[in-house]
Amino acid sequence: MLETLFRLAARLPLRWLHAIGSAAGLITLRASPRFAARIADNVRRAGVVPPGETEAQFTRRVAREIGKGMFELLAVWFRPDDEVSSLVVECHGWELIERALGEGRGLLFLTPHLGCFDVSAIYTSLRMPLTVLYRPPKMRWLEPLMLKGRVRGQGRVVPTTLAGVRQMLKALRSGEAVGLLPDHVPGSGEGAWAPFFGRPAFTMTLAGRLQGTRNCTVLLAFSRRLPKGAGYALSFEEVTADLDGDEGPARLNELLEGLIRRCPEQYLWSYNRYKVPAGVTAPGAGPAA
Repeated sequence: MLETLFRLAARLPLRWLHAIGSAAGLITLRASPRFAARIADNVRRAGVVPPGETEAQFTRRVAREIGKGMFELLAVWFRPDDEVSSLVVECHGWELIERALGEGRGLLFLTPHLGCFDVSAIYTSLRMPLTVLYRPPKMRWLEPLMLKGRVRGQGRVVPTTLAGVRQMLKALRSGEAVGLLPDHVPGSGEGAWAPFFGRPAFTMTLAGRLQGTRNCTVLLAFSRRLPKGAGYALSFEEVTADLDGDEGPARLNELLEGLIRRCPEQYLWSYNRYKVPAGVTAPGAGPAA
């Protein structure tokens, strides 16, 4: 029943879904002090409020984009493959992918919580095998809908476990593509503390370990949400920095900061990027219990 309703709503024009989402984002900003405080605190500390715009104005703009991001998933998850693919009206850097595949190299896509990150993976998986690291949502009822929406074409998801990482390594060594969210907070033993917009953030080390795989090309992927529901501009940029070793997490965050600063209002500032995972000791704190 719920899936049927979602599929019906997915038929609405993208600009309508964005308009509804924009209104929902502002309502949530007013109704949830926690949501509003986290966005305001994150954008203030990150120093991303554009000149000539107040923090309150920018926070409202961020909330509208977060709302758009939620409602656009109806179109991205529940429309037919060809219609989802057509939402990407601009694609820059695809030649980097073709070159890597032509050379028999594996591809590692790093797609942060910026713009419509779901459409990036779907667009790619409709064109090549793509293995994506996946963590089930807290709302268990959402998982089957999420999997139906995300697993398209030649795409597949693997769990955030040792077995899942092994499958990603196997795909890379076979010259296939894998993807992950590089700004996702990892669990204990899976990350290191590194600056992210000037604050310590527990940062994954997996990206660096995968980069070290023989014949692996690393690309930043970003689908920018275009105005008035016009679709998305998807871009791929090659990463040449070494993401492995002690300095790897800091280099990774520096790359992500540069990308986010180009379109800061579309970053998911409501995400608790600075949380301390269970079993991890925060910088300057005593040993974890």
